[in-house]
Amino acid sequence: MQDSLKDRSIIVTGSGRGIGEAMVRGLADAGARVVVADIQHDLAGKVADSINGAGGKAVALEVDVTSRESVRAMIAATVEQYGRLDVMFNNAGIAQVKPFLDITEDDWHKVMDVNGLGVLIGMQEAVRQMKSQGGGGKIVNTASIAGKQGYEPLAHYCASKFAVVALTQAAARAFGGDGICVNAICPGVVATDMWKLIDKGFKDEGLTSRDNEAFENFSSGILLGRPSHSDDLVGVSRFLSSSASDYMTGQSLVVDGGMVLV
Repeated sequence: MQDSLKDRSIIVTGSGRGIGEAMVRGLADAGARVVVADIQHDLAGKVADSINGAGGKAVALEVDVTSRESVRAMIAATVEQYGRLDVMFNNAGIAQVKPFLDITEDDWHKVMDVNGLGVLIGMQEAVRQMKSQGGGGKIVNTASIAGKQGYEPLAHYCASKFAVVALTQAAARAFGGDGICVNAICPGVVATDMWKLIDKGFKDEGLTSRDNEAFENFSSGILLGRPSHSDDLVGVSRFLSSSASDYMTGQSLVVDGGMVLV
């Protein structure tokens, strides 16, 4: 599997930190030529510099996944740098905690624009590039266990992740004939900055009374006995980028330590 990633050109959006950073580092370690893409260019630059300093191949690009122009520019810069696009990870995402009856139209659009529309645009532009190369390629979307079950104070976030699962399935049906495999990863409770924000949201909304309470509550039923770390997602990201997954498409792989059994 590692050999099949050598010199593959791979974009990972939202890879300046968190799950995306672990993925892009793991892919670079396996020999891929990676693009560290993030709306915060300074974070992306630090990750890319670290990868290059360790002997890998990385370039940092700023991207706003809700802007088609920005996504197109990112892909064009990738092709200029590496000659082609082999794998596109639509990983960038945001979360917000709001009681169901308090979710506003602005809340809905804020979350859905990044998590839903951002994935749609990323998929569309990646497919166009892959088809222009003669077909073939892989698209991997970051969904969530929240794309498998709805959680009340995260209803609009869950809706956005259900949308990612639906987009993954629809694109797999649409582009299988072009040799483009489209899959998703569904992480569970991962110890990242995003979960710190979620945990703070629970406390700010009066749903919990102390720091880390929501994180601990959600983690309590994990069958493997611990919450996830970002590095737990590296193996599946490598698998879905490699030739080992060439006969898999339209799937949403749950990597949550045994929280949601589907």
